[in-house]
Amino acid sequence: MARVKRGLVSRRKHNKLLAHNKGYRGTKSRLVKVAKEAYLHAGAYAFHGRKLRKRDFRALWITRIGEAVKKQDMSYSVFINKLKKANIELDRKILSDLVVNEPEIFKNLVDTAKSA
Repeated sequence: MARVKRGLVSRRKHNKLLAHNKGYRGTKSRLVKVAKEAYLHAGAYAFHGRKLRKRDFRALWITRIGEAVKKQDMSYSVFINKLKKANIELDRKILSDLVVNEPEIFKNLVDTAKSA
């Protein structure tokens, strides 16, 4: 059986891994065994973080809408309920954008919801 030299393949694989971990502190950016573990954990955290970001933004939108509606003497839950009764199908992202960029339009929307 012929001898197989894997030095080049391993070195390439290790260099690629260490390039991914550039900027990590301590041995996580230098030692292959530790770097591989750090790389795997980073991937898991990144995946979970992408899910959390959606949750965080929804909470932000709800907070913005709630505060804007409170100024119009209405609670958030009542506002959302009245929007549904008035057949106004705007999601929270759009409503939050209206609060920030178009306050007059949002005020009209609240008045419409109040009359519904």
